[in-house]
Order: sequence, then structure tokens, then C-alpha cells
Amino acid sequence: MQINVKGKHLEITEAIDAYVRKKCERLTRYFDKVQSIDCVIEKEPNTYHVEFIVDVEHHEDFIVNYRDADLYAAIDLAVDREARVLADHKQRLRDHKHGN
Repeated sequence: MQINVKGKHLEITEAIDAYVRKKCERLTRYFDKVQSIDCVIEKEPNTYHVEFIVDVEHHEDFIVNYRDADLYAAIDLAVDREARVLADHKQRLRDHKHGN
């Protein structure tokens, strides 16, 4: 799985990169066909805008956005939201396959 971390109006430090990669490793627990994850962190006035774009097999990309004044909180909440989206997608696939 490939993880790309990009910054807009923000320098991506080693600590931010490592933090995002550590959090993204968790997403494969919810859906194992994740091919790549792109994380775009943008510095806006008074807030950080975090966007995760997750590419999975046989489906359009899942895109999640989150804004918060604290960068690490925005990353955490965006990853939590992405995990929820992936888990819901997996459940829909399972329900469809089993006719529920």
C-alpha cells in the first residue's frame, strides 16, 4: 500500500509524515483492498484542512475532509471518518453478497 503525504502552504515535517503514516496503517483493518492513500494537509487561516483520498479495488475513491484548529486532531478525526466510510462500504459489500 502506498501512502502519499502532501502539504499546501505548509511544510510537511518528519513528525507529521510519520504520524499520518502510522494512522493510515490502521485503515487496512477496515478494508483490506486499499491500494493507495493520499493525504493533503492545507494550512488555512486559523485552521488546518485535512483531506484523505483512499483508492480501493473495484470502486471509486473515498474522499474525506476535516477542518480543525489543531493539526493532529484534524488528522485523527479524518482518519476516524475514513475508517467509518471503509467499514460501511465493506458491510454493504457483505450484505449484498449474502442477500441480506
